[in-house]
Amino acid sequence: MDIKVGDKLIMKKPHPCGGNRFTVLRIGMDFKLRCDGCGHEIMAPRSKIEKRIKNIITEE
Repeated sequence: MDIKVGDKLIMKKPHPCGGNRFTVLRIGMDFKLRCDGCGHEIMAPRSKIEKRIKNIITEE
């Protein structure tokens, strides 16, 4: 997958706050994402995040 820092990810399952949009802050073996709804930051393994992505909105 071609994901870059600053891209917006729309996930299949929503965050507990109800939002399903996340901003990519860091990429590598782990992804660091910020929820656009509440601002909570999470770190998760790349494999888990790539399975849960529904759509990618790139920042140009």
